[in-house]
Amino acid sequence: MGEVKTTVDVHDELLKRAKRHATETGQTLRAVIEEGLRLVLEKPQVSGYKLPDLSIGDPNGPNPFEKFTWPEMLELSDREWPGAE
Repeated sequence: MGEVKTTVDVHDELLKRAKRHATETGQTLRAVIEEGLRLVLEKPQVSGYKLPDLSIGDPNGPNPFEKFTWPEMLELSDREWPGAE
């Protein structure tokens, strides 16, 4: 595969940092940019956000909310509970 010249707009401060890094590491600016692109493109893709499991109680036990209707649960969620801050 050949080389392609392209123009990219880069924030001034980011370009300064990349040039400084190139000088400090003895690399060309091109090498630093290519390395950065490789790092980003090789990083595993994250497929959305996964909520942490904050379950309590026995997952095979009875559902404690089964006895409530949806309007009752909404009313309970609006209630101020003792000790809650």
